[in-house]
Amino acid sequence: MQVISTKLDGLKLIIPKMFGDSRGFFFESFSADRYANLVGLTDPLVQMNCSRSCYGVLRGLHYQLAKPQAKLVMVTRGKVRDIVVDIRLGSPTYGQWLAFELSDENNHQLYIPKGFAHGFVALSETVDFFYACTDYYDPNGERGILWRDPKLAIDWQINNPILSAKDQLYPTFDQLSKSDHPL
Repeated sequence: MQVISTKLDGLKLIIPKMFGDSRGFFFESFSADRYANLVGLTDPLVQMNCSRSCYGVLRGLHYQLAKPQAKLVMVTRGKVRDIVVDIRLGSPTYGQWLAFELSDENNHQLYIPKGFAHGFVALSETVDFFYACTDYYDPNGERGILWRDPKLAIDWQINNPILSAKDQLYPTFDQLSKSDHPL
């Protein structure tokens, strides 16, 4: 397993060691001890989620306010452009974002610490997106940032995404108040 630190402190790209032959492949997608030591994921994973999306579906940018979650994310079918935004007040990379291609071909994972907004757009016909979280989803603490925020200027690599009504109405990054930030 290779763990690559990013310019956003704590955010890690994980490239698993693949074992393949004519039958297919195998890789270890999680081991508590290994991920604690190499990635920094020390909180228990308490909730696992999977979503299915068709081409062009954009989900995000989401985060939890009262119960911030660290996440371990990966794609089990298809390909996405995954976006992570640092929304930690006082962070030297506050307001910066990074993009990653996650797919069932590269099997890359992201470890996203608490204090980040997260989203993705489906770039294949079908995407199955898996994420494990360190805290339970709280519908009252659900927050988000407008996906097309002009200040963030995120390159989603798609022109007309399919969005939920909720994702279309989130505030811009500059409209967030101090109380809208986790941690």
